[in-house]
Amino acid sequence: MAFTRICHKTASVLLFFVLINSAQALSLLDAYESALEHDPVYRSAIHENEAGQQTEAINFASLLPNLSITHTQSENTGTRTFSGQPSAPLNFSSQVSSLSLRQPLLNMEAVASYRQGQADANSSRARFSGQSQQLVVRLVEAYFETLLTQDHLKFAQTQLDSLEELKNVNEQMLLRGEGTTTDVLETQSKHALAQARIIEAQDELDVAQLKLESITGRQFTQLHRLSDYFQVNTIHLPDFEDWRALALDRNAELVTQRHILRSSKEEIRKSHAGHAPRVDLVASISRNKSASFVTANQDVELASIGVEVNLPLYAGGRVNAITSQAKANYARAEADLDAITDQTLVELRKQYQLVISSVRRIESLELAVKSAKLLVHATKKSIQGGIRINLDLLDAQQQLFQSQLHLAEAKYNFLLAYLRLNLTAGTLVLEDLRKIASYFIPGNSLTE
Repeated sequence: MAFTRICHKTASVLLFFVLINSAQALSLLDAYESALEHDPVYRSAIHENEAGQQTEAINFASLLPNLSITHTQSENTGTRTFSGQPSAPLNFSSQVSSLSLRQPLLNMEAVASYRQGQADANSSRARFSGQSQQLVVRLVEAYFETLLTQDHLKFAQTQLDSLEELKNVNEQMLLRGEGTTTDVLETQSKHALAQARIIEAQDELDVAQLKLESITGRQFTQLHRLSDYFQVNTIHLPDFEDWRALALDRNAELVTQRHILRSSKEEIRKSHAGHAPRVDLVASISRNKSASFVTANQDVELASIGVEVNLPLYAGGRVNAITSQAKANYARAEADLDAITDQTLVELRKQYQLVISSVRRIESLELAVKSAKLLVHATKKSIQGGIRINLDLLDAQQQLFQSQLHLAEAKYNFLLAYLRLNLTAGTLVLEDLRKIASYFIPGNSLTE
């Protein structure tokens, strides 16, 4: 019975640690869900967009009725003197209440301001769309960087193991009189450099892990690794001209800049409207009780409605100056749009070519990995036949791991280039992230 209880407790403890490890394992989609809630850059973009959406409502308010109520209550003290008569005290309380309405009928500045608010709100919305897509790319970059730095650490460890074995061989040969001191010193130097490289690789891994944690807000011990069955031909790539048309139409930065250009155009109209007349419908209802010494002890109720016309004549040249300034800003926005268009097309071509070249690079590295595996297998056979030694096997394994490292890096670059290509084209959606996440499987421990 005691043995049974011990077994149950042991099983419970093991299950507990398994659950903890599974809870700390971080898939690509889990990381994205966490980033949506935690990433400070993305949260800032959310609030920036919320603020930007209010611009339209703020500017639209200038076209709507303005209703206000005013109430004044005061105590008045003075004297009143008529010609040839003694002064008489004048003390009274007054109350004035009024309800006023002003409705713009003709206000070109307010109309241009409203249209500018629409453009600014659309600009904010487009910018947020781009920042949402950038979150996906930033997250995947940090995720892949963590995986890659982990592989670099493992590679550095294999180098150290190989040099450790070589150092032992050289020292033994020197004791038997078959080696030289130079060989031992050279191996010791390389061994020390390999130890330093491990420290450097560990630092790089720690930084990459912290970067990923800063985006997701989660600590983890495991990441999903890229499946060995992943093939680049599973991703279909349209022709460049199709990507180019999409980028010119949907790229977030281009869309944002077009709205900024429209806003600048409305700024010209709003500035020039300083020369235009303004017509308002005005109406008021007031109730006055002893409003002044003339109407002391009198109650007056008055209602009025009419049209107010304001025609600007001269403002010291201010209207001309701000209109010229707005025109210059519009020309600058046009130039910025041209510059962003050129940058977008260059980046699009760069990522497209990177995707294409990565396919060929991956194919070459897959052949290199196959050859390295055959070399490892052949070396093991030679060791069994007494032709090779363990050091030869370590060198072959190191070559294999280096080829695998380059292959993994090429695949990561391919997937990142594909994401950046969609980002530049403005077509990056959650389904693209799901597609890439489907190529990853559990089992890449940072502590292994």
